[in-house]
Amino acid sequence: MRRLYRAWDTPDSLFGDVAVVGFLLVQVLDGMFTYLGVTIWGLHIEANPIISSAVEYAGLGRAVAGAKLAAMAFGILLHMRRVHSLVALLTAFYVLVAILPWAILFLRS
Repeated sequence: MRRLYRAWDTPDSLFGDVAVVGFLLVQVLDGMFTYLGVTIWGLHIEANPIISSAVEYAGLGRAVAGAKLAAMAFGILLHMRRVHSLVALLTAFYVLVAILPWAILFLRS
């Protein structure tokens, strides 16, 4: 675990700043895509069972906003703890498993 943050453990890390801003932008984009996708195709299109359950309980807007705000808060917390490599890794993960699938769905329809 020490290897994930040791190289970037400086107070003013450009890498860390770029990583957290990228993470926040990806979260916003995923939230917008999720909202649009569920609005267009229905709740069955959402692959995340936690989001699907939250939508049934609280409604689409509240569920998506709550999930994305929680993810953003944890990303900022990781940034403040200077775990920048993990934030960058999570950003890449979200792009691959959330943004790209939504983008493909939107482009194909």
